[in-house]
Amino acid sequence: MDFNIKSGSPEKQRTACVIVGIFSSRRLSHPAKAIDKASKQYISTLIRRGDMDGDRGQHLLLHNVPGVMADRVLLIGCGKEREINDGAYRQIIRNSITILNKTGALEGINYLSELNIKNRDYSWKIKQAVEIAEHTLYQFNELKSKNKKTRRPLRKITYTVPTRRELSKCEMSIKQACAIANGVKLARDLGNYPSNICTPTYLAKQATKLAKNNNSLSVNVLEESDMEKLGMGSLLSVSQGSTEPAKLIILEYKTSKKTQKPIVLVGKGVTFDTGGISIKPSQAMDEMKYDMCGAASVLGTLSAVAELGLPINVVGIVPATENMPSGDATNPGDIFTSMSGQTVEVLNTDAEGRLILCDAITYSKKYNPDVVIDIATLTGACVIALGKHATGLLSNHNPLAREIINAGEDAGDRAWQLPLWDEYQQQLNSPFADIANIGGRDAGTITAACFLSRFAEKLQWAHLDIAGTAWLSGSKKGATGRPVSLLMQYILNKIK
Repeated sequence: MDFNIKSGSPEKQRTACVIVGIFSSRRLSHPAKAIDKASKQYISTLIRRGDMDGDRGQHLLLHNVPGVMADRVLLIGCGKEREINDGAYRQIIRNSITILNKTGALEGINYLSELNIKNRDYSWKIKQAVEIAEHTLYQFNELKSKNKKTRRPLRKITYTVPTRRELSKCEMSIKQACAIANGVKLARDLGNYPSNICTPTYLAKQATKLAKNNNSLSVNVLEESDMEKLGMGSLLSVSQGSTEPAKLIILEYKTSKKTQKPIVLVGKGVTFDTGGISIKPSQAMDEMKYDMCGAASVLGTLSAVAELGLPINVVGIVPATENMPSGDATNPGDIFTSMSGQTVEVLNTDAEGRLILCDAITYSKKYNPDVVIDIATLTGACVIALGKHATGLLSNHNPLAREIINAGEDAGDRAWQLPLWDEYQQQLNSPFADIANIGGRDAGTITAACFLSRFAEKLQWAHLDIAGTAWLSGSKKGATGRPVSLLMQYILNKIK
């Protein structure tokens, strides 16, 4: 998709479609008023007749509007003007893109970016609009034998600002948004591939491909023999039941000073999770291909960082494996020694994500990181607690947690912080090992983070549980690409 920014009167635009807003109670936005004036009240006359009220979700497509150079004028209902907040704006933009794409227009000029939103400037509105457009138009048809192409696909969207002095800053916003959208697409594609294609080896090849295509990225892939030498008994306890070899993928982006401590992102890469010997119910088990979405988000984020050439050091670490039941699989009650030297009693083999993450977090210490953020589809308990709307956030460093929350608010990719109190740690006590890998039914998301915190001592560390946000089920089943937007906004905020 080609995105542009411009200023100018809507009635003078030679394009396939101009998009303007109508507020509730049949009130015209400023761009709509300009078209209405040029067309001698054509729009206001239609609205008075009851063709449209302006409620959010409504639309009206007009052809050959007099006095207007565009082929079409698309009116989008925006609801009450004073009630347009961040979420409402995103929904309005999403509606406009969905409808525009169905018109057959190859391009469009969208004036909805000029809507007023409290405490948001044009740069924010343009960035959001571009990301939303790409997200809305995303399709995953690569594996269909009859990949039906859109008859007249939308190819170009131009967003507007009221004055030319806004153009320069908004052009940078488009550049950032396109890079983030590309990273989100990569994460979604990886998540949507089935596990017979997207194996640990496949993830390693994708990381290698990223590094090959960008000189600022370097990659190192550790094999199981390498991990064994490092003492990663916890990670290897998960992979031992699978015929697919585990990989530890390290992707480094270093363009800033060597002395600058890197941000380290650790992504859970379980390419299929049966639960192991503690096998899952069969219902919706196909969705366990999404258990590598944490890994996908790390690769997507590193891709976006490299595309923008940001002046910061970032390291991505992806422990990748399958979790399968077999004669070689871990049994409940088995005890393993992690890279940190701590012993772990595996009471439930379906709590495998923390077993691979803990060794990856220990490995991250070799980089003397500024912060470590792990991203994982870790617990069903997080879905129960927060649903599909917010990512669970737990951290041993409150300033880091606040930065992540603020970044999520800006990006529209929100997180919600849960407590990480010492009182929860006792649920992980084991009579036979240093720590058990589960803490019982109560507070499952919190005790999972408590487990990881044992390996993140002396680090400024945060854990993002994306079990509820990494993919959607039902008729809209598919990976969301979250939290690439959140992570990128956090990184962008660090270099401002």
